[in-house]
Amino acid sequence: MTWPIGAHVLSNEKTGCTGPLAGLRVLELCQVAAGPFCGMLFADLGADVIKVETPAGDSMREWPPFNNGYSENFASLNRSKRSIALNLKAPEDRDILLALVRDCDILLENNRPGVMNRLGLSYETLSKANPALVLCSISAYGQSGPRSHEGGFDLTIQGV
Repeated sequence: MTWPIGAHVLSNEKTGCTGPLAGLRVLELCQVAAGPFCGMLFADLGADVIKVETPAGDSMREWPPFNNGYSENFASLNRSKRSIALNLKAPEDRDILLALVRDCDILLENNRPGVMNRLGLSYETLSKANPALVLCSISAYGQSGPRSHEGGFDLTIQGV
């Protein structure tokens, strides 16, 4: 299943855009803001970004304001990306993800530390599929430390 991002959102294929990162493929396992923003920058610079969402979709799809039924916040952070829905708890969908990893240069994820391991997608597993893969993990409080298990948004972090 693929999720439409919106007819008004231009993709690299439609615009024929190139950039300094053309030829780079990024697999984005992110939701809400920080991770999708990073993926947006890669796409803006010409990378082929594939956003992986749960079958329910990124929760940001429900954030107002809406324009023609689409969240403007979601559309702005996910422009120029392709999208696929996978249930990463299902072995067959994990296999699809690992097949995508084989052809990607970078994997972005913004889960809390430990989630990727619990899904069977540790760096060791991912790097077996693609030894050259660069893994970028984005989290509110880092990958280790006393608050690493907590989630957070920009405003939360600014208040700390």
